Amino acid sequence: MTTPHTSPGGERELTQITLSALEHHAYCPRQCGLILLEDAFTDDAATIRGTHLHQRVDTPGNKGRGTIRTLHALPVWHDDYGLTGVCDTVELHHDGRVLPIEHKSGRYISGGPADVQAAAQALCLEFMFQRPVPEAAIFSAADRRRHLITIDDTLRSRVLHTAHAVRTLLDSSHLPAPAADTRCRRCSMATHCMPHALAATRRYRQALTALHTPDHQDNSA
Repeated sequence: MTTPHTSPGGERELTQITLSALEHHAYCPRQCGLILLEDAFTDDAATIRGTHLHQRVDTPGNKGRGTIRTLHALPVWHDDYGLTGVCDTVELHHDGRVLPIEHKSGRYISGGPADVQAAAQALCLEFMFQRPVPEAAIFSAADRRRHLITIDDTLRSRVLHTAHAVRTLLDSSHLPAPAADTRCRRCSMATHCMPHALAATRRYRQALTALHTPDHQDNSA
């Protein structure tokens, strides 16, 4: 799902980016790189809780509740933006409102990576249903609440910028530098990443600098 596609006319289309990759990159570019480039992923208590939560909501199907029809595990996409993924839950309201609901096991952080993922779901649903999707919701199992977010121009731009960053990561095939900050405490991949060990290694920093610096021959050409 992260390979380029070719249209019937022969034009090279955008590399398809999964909505989960957007969230990973928004949280930490290196985490995203480890998953996409090295096929690495490590579970911890938080990710296991998230897996169990999604097992309860990710059974495909739909059901009605009053004037609301609820769809679960709905595949979504946006051909123009090169996005693809699955919505945990989508509510179709009688007044035509479409509301994607992303389920998270942890607490909600306003403006965090989950906002990017939920907003991307809204953009995909707009493309598919051909109607505005001005809001999305994130259900936090930690406080058992829905947190509504507004899909404004700033958030839309953030989604597209993040998608571009993921494509750049895939094209370069180079792992970003480790963050080595407070994010690492909550990251299930900290052991695989070794952020503090690498960030504190002078040889590693020098290698990163050399990687992004043209060599002497290029400068003299």
